[in-house]
Formats: sequence, structure tokens, C-alpha cells
Amino acid sequence: MRVLMWHVHGSWATSFVHGPWTTLVPVTPDRGPDGLGRAETFDWPDRAVEVPHDALRGERVDVAVLQRPHEIELCERWLGRRPGRDLPAVYVEHDTPGTAAAAPDVPGRLVPDLTHFLHDRDDIPVVHVAHFNDLFWDCGRAPTTVVEHGVVDPGYRYSGEMPRAGVIVNDPLTRGRTTGTDLLPGLSDAVPIDLFGMRVADAPRALGVRPERLWTFEDLPQERMHAELARRRVYVHPYRWTSLGLALIEAMQLGLPVVALATTEAVEAVPPGTGVLSTRVDVLARAAGRLAANPEQARRMGRRARAAAVRRYGLPRFLRDWRQLLEEVTR
Repeated sequence: MRVLMWHVHGSWATSFVHGPWTTLVPVTPDRGPDGLGRAETFDWPDRAVEVPHDALRGERVDVAVLQRPHEIELCERWLGRRPGRDLPAVYVEHDTPGTAAAAPDVPGRLVPDLTHFLHDRDDIPVVHVAHFNDLFWDCGRAPTTVVEHGVVDPGYRYSGEMPRAGVIVNDPLTRGRTTGTDLLPGLSDAVPIDLFGMRVADAPRALGVRPERLWTFEDLPQERMHAELARRRVYVHPYRWTSLGLALIEAMQLGLPVVALATTEAVEAVPPGTGVLSTRVDVLARAAGRLAANPEQARRMGRRARAAAVRRYGLPRFLRDWRQLLEEVTR
């Protein structure tokens, strides 16, 4: 099977391209958002193949895995085929309503009332990455299913040698309250924080946090980021409104105990005994501080976190679910 997929979300795409199919990844001369090609900071197998965007019409494509609304138009223009009509297709909804490009906020409408842009179509199934997404999106006539995240297991690497908390947020200053960036100063009073991600360097100054309480690590390759994160004693997940950050799952698989806001899909991903969930920031701050000060408790909790994450979000289950779905839509 030959699957067309744009490189949009690096971690999710890395899991997907490990499937038994050939993944055709469009590339443009500028390697812009619509033509990134293969990942440079993730390890992708050879069966993920770059295809110049202007050569796609000559390729056999069995199914398109869409992730952004305008990719429907790109398929029509670059392949000469209409997804859902001339070409089997599914749409992966990575986001919760209200934060997705699929349905911009409309003044006066509440999040549970936001409709998906495929709401009036029944020829392109919507594949949610979390049950929370499926619950909150109004997808109307569109068929829906859930394929929960799967993560390439980085292995147990936990040393917890540094009594600090790790946090991963891309664009923390522009995404603000959505990612809980505003909570970092208060949390850093309880435990020093190391912030990993893209465009994080200015965070300490912008948030008014003392440099020794908030270190930043800008845009590290995944392998190095995993190695660094595993040295931290606890992982803190401050997101208010998100689908389910793959960084949370990766941290658990590395063997870190987690402290997270009890919002969206985190309540499913972090079972009892693997971390601390609460909607009270003071509770989370105290929990992170306790774990940072108690390495043995942190290690025990982190081992349970790893076992839970590998069981539920392992790559074999993810790829089985996707293979079954792709076979169904191409029959």
C-alpha cells in the first residue's frame, strides 16, 4: 500500500511512517510547510520516501492521510484527484476544538458547539487521536473513529539524577495560557524547571523567572532531548487545553513520574500510581517538589508510568489499528 502523507507533526509522523506501508512524503524546493519532506531530527525508515510535489501525478497513491484542511485542495492540484471521491482518504484530527485550524473560534459559540470543517461530508472519515477529541468535536455527517497515539519506545533511560522538573512546550510565549506557560513561574517556585522545545530561549526573561529557576533547551534533536529529559527527576505537563501531548507519553516511557493538569486526555493517559493529576496548581507544585526531593519515590512511580505508557501507547498497537483502518477505506 502506498500512502500520501504530509510531514506536519514530527512525533506523530515518526510513529506513522514505521508502518508496513510505503509513505510518500511531498517535498517542495523551499521545504516549506507543504513540502518539508523527510524529518531531519527524527529517525525515519527508508520506506518513507520523498516525492517532489510536481511529480506526484506520476506516482501510484492508494490512500491519502490528510491532517490540514487545505491538503484536500493540494491533492486535487498536485495529484489531479479529489480526496474522498477519486482517492480514498482519511482526515487525522490532532487538535481539540477551539485550537485547531480546522475550526477557528467563532465569537459567541462554546467549544462543545464548534463544528468540524468536514461536518457536512460523509466521504472522508475523521480519525481522532484521543477519545476526548471525539467527545468534543461535532463532526456531523462525517464518519469518526479513534486511533490513539502510538510512540516509538525510547526505552527506559531514567536516572533522575537532577532534582529538577522537565517540561516540553513548543512556542510557549505565543501559545500562552493554552499550554500553561503562565503557570511556570509559580511551579518553578516549588521545583527548578528545565524547559525544552522550539522558541523557548526568551521564556525566562518574558515570564520574569530567575534564571536559576528556569533553564531552557532550544530545539534539541529528539535523541538528545530524550537523554536530557531522563536526567530530570519529574516531568511536569502544564497544558490547559490540548489533545494529548506526545511529550507526556514519551516522558512516561522514559521512566519519569509525571505531574499534570487533570484536563483533556491526560486523565486517561496517567492512571493512578503513575503520577499526580489535579486542576489545582498548588497541589501540582507541592507534588513536583516532593518528587524532586524523594528520588526513590520518583523512581518507583516512574517505573509504573513507563509500564502504563508502553501498554496503552505502544507502537505495535498503533500500527495495527492504522493498518486495519487503511485496509477498510481502500476496499
